[in-house]
Amino acid sequence: MLVESQKLNPKLLKLDVEQVPIRKGFGEGLLGAGEKDERIVGLCADLTESTQMHLFARKFPQRFIQMGVAEQNLASVASGMAAMGKIPFLTSYAMFSPGRNWEQIRTTICYNDRNVKIVGSHAGVSVGPDGGTHQAIEDIAITRVIPRLAVVVPCDAIEAKKATWQIARWTGPAYLRLAREKSPVVTTEESFFEIGKANILREPAKPRAAIIACGQMVYNALITANDLAATGIEVTVVNLHTIKPLDAETILGVAAKCEAIVTVEEHQKRGGMGSAVAELLVENYPVPMELIGVDDLFGQSGTPQELIEHYGLGVNHIRQAVQRVIARKR
Repeated sequence: MLVESQKLNPKLLKLDVEQVPIRKGFGEGLLGAGEKDERIVGLCADLTESTQMHLFARKFPQRFIQMGVAEQNLASVASGMAAMGKIPFLTSYAMFSPGRNWEQIRTTICYNDRNVKIVGSHAGVSVGPDGGTHQAIEDIAITRVIPRLAVVVPCDAIEAKKATWQIARWTGPAYLRLAREKSPVVTTEESFFEIGKANILREPAKPRAAIIACGQMVYNALITANDLAATGIEVTVVNLHTIKPLDAETILGVAAKCEAIVTVEEHQKRGGMGSAVAELLVENYPVPMELIGVDDLFGQSGTPQELIEHYGLGVNHIRQAVQRVIARKR
C-alpha cells in the first residue's frame, strides 16, 4: 500500500514503467535554476554532455566554463567564484569529483563555507562497462564526513530536478549524487521533496520491518516490498534521499514502529547511507539491522543488471535480508 499523499508514479509497479536517466533531471533542473538566478554558473571537467550540463552551457555560454580534465582546479576556481557572490555548480564523474579533488572540496570549499554545489555523475556499479576504475562506490562515505557539506541522492530524474532547484537555493556547500543509466521513474512532479526530509513511500498498518533506501535502489526496495506483501510480510519503505542532514525524526519513528531495519544503497556498506542510519540508531534506538551494499569490494566491468546482482543489490537479496532481520527481532 503506497502512501497516497506521496503521489507516486501510477505505473510504478507495472512492467512498462517509464525509465529515464537520473542525470537528465539534473540537466533540466540546472537549466531552470539558471533561468531564475543569474548568479548560477556552471563549471565542468570536459564531460559536459555526459553530466547533462550541456543544456545550461548552450543557454548561458557566458556563465559556463570548460575547465578541462583538472578536477582539483575545478573545485578551487568554484570556491573563488563563490567568494565573489556566484553560485557555482561543478560537474564531473563522481569518481573524479569528489573522488580526485576531495582535499580541495574539504579545504577550499567546505572549510571556507563556500556556496558551491558539487555534482557527481555516473556513481555506483550500474555504470557497468566503464569498469571498476570509473565506478564511484565510496563517494557518500567521503563526502558525508566533511563538515557543512549536505549530501543528496535522488531516486529518479524528477527528484533530481527538484533536488537541483533546492540545492541552488540551499545556503552552503552541497553534493548531489547521480546515476548514469536509465532507471524507473518513482515519483511525479506532484510528489513532495524537501532536502533533509525523508519520504515514507509505503506504510502498512502493521509493518514487520522497514526498508530504507536511496538513489535508484528505492525502486528495488518498493518492488521487494510489493513481493513480500504477497507472502503476508508487510514492510515500510523510506526514500532517504538526503544523507546529510539526516532526518532523525523520521528514521527514529520508523524504527520505533517496525523494530527492524534494512538499508539499501548502491555504495560500499561501510561509511555510506546505511552506516549513517546505524550511527543514529545505535545512539538513540538500537534495533536489528541488515545493510545491503557493496561488501568491501571494487567494481568491475559488466552490464548494470549483472553487477547489481553480483554485488547483492537485487530484489532477491533485499527480500532475504528482510526475512533475516525479522527473524532477529526481539
